Amino acid sequence: MTGDNNSVSKRAQEITEKYLAFIDQHIDDVISGRTSELMQLAQIASRLAVSHTHLTDTVQKTMGHHPCHFYDARIIDKAKQLLLQSDKPVADIALTLTYDPSNFTKFFRKWTGLTPGDFRKQNQ
Repeated sequence: MTGDNNSVSKRAQEITEKYLAFIDQHIDDVISGRTSELMQLAQIASRLAVSHTHLTDTVQKTMGHHPCHFYDARIIDKAKQLLLQSDKPVADIALTLTYDPSNFTKFFRKWTGLTPGDFRKQNQ
């Protein structure tokens, strides 16, 4: 029985690692213009050849948070980089990340406690 549990945990770890690598690449593809929209979690699961439910359960089990948590966190990390490494207007950065500017500001503030503009001012 121990062997089965080890193989399950290795598979869960593999799925989680593939998911995290996929979202990193996907967000880079969006920023660079190689793709035009952020994918939904079900689309990502399909690309990874697992069900949406299995992906959600696996990432939750291995990482302690829903997959969307890591997706959103990575988007915020990229947004912070874009805000600090360019002088593009916040609205342009929002559009680069496929967000409506007002929704982006709300999303960013929810994660960081600051508006994108305030974050930029405090960190430059």
